[in-house]
Amino acid sequence: MGVADSVVPAGPRWQLAWRITRLAVISAGATAAAAATVGGVLIGQARQARRTVPAAEAPPPRCDGVYGAKLPGPVVTVVVLGDSSAAGYGVHRRRETPGALLATGLSRRLHQPVRLHRFAVVGALSAVLRYQVEAALEARPDVAVILIGGNDVTNRTPPAVAVRYLVDAVTTLRAGGCAVVVGTCPDLGAIRPIQPPLRWLARRWSRRLAAAQTVAVVEAGGWTVSLGDLLGPRFTAEPARMFAWDRFHPSAEGYAMAAAALLPTVLSALGAGPERGVAPSRAKGVRALPEAAQEAARHAGTEVSGAQVRGRDRGPAGRWAQLRRRAFFGAVAQPDLVVHSPHSGETGMNERSDDRGTVSP
Repeated sequence: MGVADSVVPAGPRWQLAWRITRLAVISAGATAAAAATVGGVLIGQARQARRTVPAAEAPPPRCDGVYGAKLPGPVVTVVVLGDSSAAGYGVHRRRETPGALLATGLSRRLHQPVRLHRFAVVGALSAVLRYQVEAALEARPDVAVILIGGNDVTNRTPPAVAVRYLVDAVTTLRAGGCAVVVGTCPDLGAIRPIQPPLRWLARRWSRRLAAAQTVAVVEAGGWTVSLGDLLGPRFTAEPARMFAWDRFHPSAEGYAMAAAALLPTVLSALGAGPERGVAPSRAKGVRALPEAAQEAARHAGTEVSGAQVRGRDRGPAGRWAQLRRRAFFGAVAQPDLVVHSPHSGETGMNERSDDRGTVSP
């Protein structure tokens, strides 16, 4: 999913590789001679990557609307915040965006209508989450899904700073009565146009930020899902299918895979998961939170949430956390689901699902 969520930079198309290169040279920091040697190699790799990174195209399609509008029951409101991976950059149909995939999947499993608002912005850093949160709270959401982090890595944002902004966002949303699910920083080392050793450094920085995000979000009362190199193995085997035209952002199938990883956790955050009422035990995936965060960063698709052991939130090594590696749900809608879009004129444009269950015109 977001193994490349920073691929639509605000500046020229080669800034992704150049920013990572500069960070690599600075952090190498052993001696001037060593830094110069490493820098020469990495700059050469950055130049090669620059030639393979296409410029940004049109913005992602809007996906706001009510999914499953004809279903009974109260409307569940979902907001999607973050960067280009949350916005769905790289696909051309609203039904292919992660927001639409999650909304249709939720509507099917909850048997309720789901109202979706997308506030994610291409190129966003963690620092701009506060503005997205302000807008999102006006919608009175039941659950917020946040995908963020890749741009913080490429812009050399110190992890502690990026995490502080994320914690502020989670805390504010939780104070507003909203459940929060964060898809942690994607593994930028899975971007194939970036070659070793630059790829190895990008992987290390991405995982470090993802682990820090996990600890902070769970402490703040949220849930996390490790996106990591979720598409890495599939990208290697089927690059034309899993990634978009730019070879950085996910394709429609890639976003579907990411949404399937997030959907079970969003259901749990809403209190609709299969584990309701089940008390976790140490034998069933409970760890100290720092240990859980490191493990999740290494294994894509791992959910981390707060837990109690014998009625206590904390143990000798800190807060308890529950790890789950779930079987992915298909993020699809029922055949009769209808979407009413607020961006389609007064009468609204209805979209009915096709044979695969996703939303189509």
